Amino acid sequence: MAAERIFDRAVWVRVRGCGCEERRLNVRVNIELLSISNPVHKKDLAVRLTDDTDPFFLYNLVISEEDFQSLKSQQGLLVDFSAFPQKFIDLLQQCIQEQNKDIPRFLLQLVSSAPALDHTPVSLNVVETNPFKHLTHLSLKFLPGTDAEIKKFLANCLKCLKEDKMMLEEKLKKTEEDLSRQLSYTQQSLAEKSRELDKLKNEWTSYTTALSNKHSQELTSEKERALQAQTQYQQQHEQQKKELENLHQKSIQQLQNRLSELEVINKDLTERRYKGDSTVRELKAKLSGLEDECQRAKQEVLSLRRENTTLDAECHEKEKLINQLQTRVAVLEQEIKDKDQLVTRTKEVLDATQEQKVILEESTEEKQRHIEKLETTIKSLSAELLKANEIIKKLQGDLKTLMSKLKLKNTVTIQQEKLLAEKEEKLQKEQRESQEMGQSLRMKEQEVCKLQEQLENTIQKLEESKQLLKTNENVITWLNRQLSEVQMAKKLDTPASAPAAGRAAGSPLGMPDRPSFHSSGISHPISPLYAFQNFLEPTHSKNGNPQCPVPKVQLNSQLSKLSRCSDAHTVSAAGHAANKENGDQLGLESKYFKKKDDSIPLRGLSQNTLNMEYLRPYLPSKAQLSPKAAGTPASAYFPGS
Repeated sequence: MAAERIFDRAVWVRVRGCGCEERRLNVRVNIELLSISNPVHKKDLAVRLTDDTDPFFLYNLVISEEDFQSLKSQQGLLVDFSAFPQKFIDLLQQCIQEQNKDIPRFLLQLVSSAPALDHTPVSLNVVETNPFKHLTHLSLKFLPGTDAEIKKFLANCLKCLKEDKMMLEEKLKKTEEDLSRQLSYTQQSLAEKSRELDKLKNEWTSYTTALSNKHSQELTSEKERALQAQTQYQQQHEQQKKELENLHQKSIQQLQNRLSELEVINKDLTERRYKGDSTVRELKAKLSGLEDECQRAKQEVLSLRRENTTLDAECHEKEKLINQLQTRVAVLEQEIKDKDQLVTRTKEVLDATQEQKVILEESTEEKQRHIEKLETTIKSLSAELLKANEIIKKLQGDLKTLMSKLKLKNTVTIQQEKLLAEKEEKLQKEQRESQEMGQSLRMKEQEVCKLQEQLENTIQKLEESKQLLKTNENVITWLNRQLSEVQMAKKLDTPASAPAAGRAAGSPLGMPDRPSFHSSGISHPISPLYAFQNFLEPTHSKNGNPQCPVPKVQLNSQLSKLSRCSDAHTVSAAGHAANKENGDQLGLESKYFKKKDDSIPLRGLSQNTLNMEYLRPYLPSKAQLSPKAAGTPASAYFPGS
């Protein structure tokens, strides 16, 4: 006998008994085709009704071809025996689809003649409801199962449960082996990754400390230089501003006086126009005065020619100074080349750091991918374990109910329960180990995040240091530009005020008096550069030593005497820069004279160096300066040099 199962599902059935209220019951309907070959080949339809919660609920129906013919004639069926099973299954499917509705169209009724389902025959009706009446499509009578049939059914259920249990045990063994393999592999990989992380941490900490120390030293040195240059430029600018304001006020007063005189003269001329004869006489008197003035002008021309000869001698001396400045420019170009070399080295170091950063980011991304894969595998394994636990719990409940109702206290079932308890303990251990693995993976992820934050902080510090360097160099270049503009203005003023340099020896501090033209009555202001040259020329004439054109000045002790002219700082700085050409060792190292990577190119270099070399004969040497002034670098006072 061969059995073919064609339908096996739980269906909600309405149970009606004699003198009892209607109730709903979840009944499992099992339909099988039984093929019998001995002695004659024939097929039977076996329908079994069971309840998953009640193992004693069993109703059977076996329909042969002969029985179906009588059923067909009684209930007016229009299908054959071969098509009847499928049509019956279709009716059951429609009942299943309509069972969750409030008013189902198709429903199953289990009708019993007794008050309860107590080993009495029942009939299963497939009923269709319409607004007019209930139509019974099919009614099948089921007989209750005997004790032998119930035992046979329970034995089959137990056999199926054992087979399912064996399958689950095999699956558990496989999953345990896979989990143990994966755990060992993940532990090895985690150990290797932790070693790599420790190495990377040590290397990175050493490298970041070295970089931070180096940049902090460079920043402090650059800040000191920038502050010194800023204070010097501010003092110079304030002094020049005061001098220019004084000269401007004086020139305004002279022009106002001249205007008042011209207005008076204009009034006199208008009055004299109306007086004809009197004006002619006055003009004759003025002609005689003009002739006297002409003679005076001739005398002034002679004096000016003499001054031109002295100016020619000064031009010769200036040509010598230009030659010295050219040598100074060559030295500065060599220093710029050295600065460029240092910039290339710093660029190489930055490129290396960026490459290391890229490598670290790639390694962290690979680690994150690996960790995500491990998490997915652990999640899938945990889901499978949870499913296995649920299945095992269901099996345990079924076994307990069977044991309580059948009262079969067999040793086999006790051993099975023990084995199941051991398996549950093993599963709980595996779950704990998987949770510990997940916690360790989270810790590793947190460590990777911390390393990334440290990387970002170090990169931000590097960028901030670069921006500070850029701002310092921008300030220096702006001050350079301001100096060059002021010095260009001084140079433009020198040709107009140079002829009157011969009459500058009469003022108290070597400052020249304003040249006045007696013929016109107009006096012109003199530029501050011309005044500074004439301030230094008397000392040059008094001191006969050509190597030391000015008296020995101790800046620390005599700055109070020269408070009127704050250019003493620039004098000492320029003298110190001049000694650098003679081979003197300055206070700063050579690396501070080199150009930075992203600095703005220096402008006005030739003008600054020309003005510095022009003043060099009037400046003191290093031996004449105080120790404090001699220790400051020339670049702090003259950024363009």
